[in-house]
Amino acid sequence: MGTSNRHQGISLPTATAVVVANMIGTGVFTSLGFQVGGLPSGFAIVMLWLVGGVCAFCGAVCYGELAAALPRSGGEYHFLSKIFHPAVGFLSGWLSVTVGFAAPIALAAMAFGKYFSAIFPHAPATTWSLVMVWIVTLIHVGGLRVAAKFQNTATWLKVLLILIFILSGFVMVEGQPVVFSPMAGDGKLIGSTPFAVSLVYVMYAYAGWNAATYIVGEIRDPQKNVPKAIALGTLLVMALYIALNVVFLYAAPMSELDGKLDVGHVAADRIFGHTGGQVMSALICLGLVSSISAMTWVGPRVMKTMGQDLKLLAPLAASDDRGVPVAALFVQLSIVVTLLLTASFETVLTCVQFSIQLGSFATVVGLIVLRIKQPNLPRPYHCWGYPITPLLFLGISLWMMVFVAKKHPHETLTGMGLILLGWIVYFISPRNSPTES
Repeated sequence: MGTSNRHQGISLPTATAVVVANMIGTGVFTSLGFQVGGLPSGFAIVMLWLVGGVCAFCGAVCYGELAAALPRSGGEYHFLSKIFHPAVGFLSGWLSVTVGFAAPIALAAMAFGKYFSAIFPHAPATTWSLVMVWIVTLIHVGGLRVAAKFQNTATWLKVLLILIFILSGFVMVEGQPVVFSPMAGDGKLIGSTPFAVSLVYVMYAYAGWNAATYIVGEIRDPQKNVPKAIALGTLLVMALYIALNVVFLYAAPMSELDGKLDVGHVAADRIFGHTGGQVMSALICLGLVSSISAMTWVGPRVMKTMGQDLKLLAPLAASDDRGVPVAALFVQLSIVVTLLLTASFETVLTCVQFSIQLGSFATVVGLIVLRIKQPNLPRPYHCWGYPITPLLFLGISLWMMVFVAKKHPHETLTGMGLILLGWIVYFISPRNSPTES
């Protein structure tokens, strides 16, 4: 990852596409079914997605400053190693390597299998999931240029699909009697446990706003383009998410959506009829492929950066002559396949979201610490709205994590156990001299 990447790396639109593709995936097409039961209010649902979007944007501008001040691929692993201690960074990277990307890929693949088997039921959903993760991994083995073209095409097709879906929902459906303005009792719902727990699903849907920080070394002029990609991608996705969930609620009764994993298919049936609904489900599958691809791209780059620093993980740093970390790609694939064959959707989501949010929480704390410890550090980009934006992100994240720990103690303990295992791996691993890019 040399300095030549400033001129030869991927462009701002591609970096933004990676952010958008990491974010728009499983979450927005599966979350609503787990929310409407506890939050039977159009206004509360819109506020839920707005709060999640504001939290993601606050996190995005914080990460933008860190990416510009500490430009190296690796995301939280690199930031926390530099700000606190290499052990803290390793734990965040360990979570990324083990579940941070593999689990969301598995979740997106599970959703893909669910939607695809609704169209082609002659094979189980899990089979379709496994086939897709293998195909996407092999595409990324083909090199950066192939991956970038595939990513751009898949992502912007996905955005176009969502825009068509939103427009069709408002034009072609008579509409449900759902109210999106505040009503009596909505304030109580917004402060309730179901709202906080539903925020887990929403923040999972927004997860990925930090994607560009993991591939800093592959982005052209990263100190300028990484903050832009993160902020632009997050704002675009927030607008699409709010509009899309309004359409879901407008198109189908809450009773039909409640508890459903494939809410997009339910809404599409209502908007386009059975055949049209199947066509839209096929297009949603294409959108999920874009998400699988983006995370397949990003995850191995974290493994590669860690492999450069720790001898035990050194094989993961190996790249072919095109810079593709092939070993890391197949290690990630093996974890994804294991999750697809052994775990349920909700268990994987709850466990991974607590871990992801914990890593982001520590990183935003790190932004504040770095400001205090190194006030004169060159910062090509300054966090917009500091200190309100980081404090808002930390407040929302902490509120959500407390409720998750109370409601899902077993999944939370699993995440903490994974962190403990990471400590053990770190302390038995001899270190290399850190490799800078």
